[in-house]
Amino acid sequence: MSLDGTDCRIPQQGPAVKGNPFSSHKFKGKCALRYELGVDIVEGNLVWIEGPFPAGKYTDIIIFRQTLIHHLDPFERVVADDGYTGEAPRRVKAPGLRLDSSEDRAMQSVVRSRHETLNGRFKFWEILKQPLRHDISEHGQIFRAIAVVIQLGIDEGDKLFSVVYSD
Repeated sequence: MSLDGTDCRIPQQGPAVKGNPFSSHKFKGKCALRYELGVDIVEGNLVWIEGPFPAGKYTDIIIFRQTLIHHLDPFERVVADDGYTGEAPRRVKAPGLRLDSSEDRAMQSVVRSRHETLNGRFKFWEILKQPLRHDISEHGQIFRAIAVVIQLGIDEGDKLFSVVYSD
């Protein structure tokens, strides 16, 4: 599975100060909620959603350590970006791992690129692109409903590009 976090803007929560739990570095300190998404490497299906989390308080690796890592089988790893290197190489295949050959690194890069394509499909939805105009307690339901529509599209032929991967 490839794994990555994605942030969605929300209205300002509290003062715009350093340390605000919702402050997102992806949005230059503006408030956001973070979701962790997992994509099946072989088929390209969305297989994992976790969140929402306040983007400033929960980094990708904190979310991983609190959630998905407990569901992995022994010796099972995920392909992820450098936000997860604290769990490499035992649980994560991340960029910069000196143990991997250049061919392995190139293959993992393609898998991460495909994952970013999926993240982009979420940002296609205006309600996730702009700060939410509804109560933020509804954000998780909205995000998951969009995830269902995206996965239905994948099922009906709007697939993510295929990758060749061996481990």
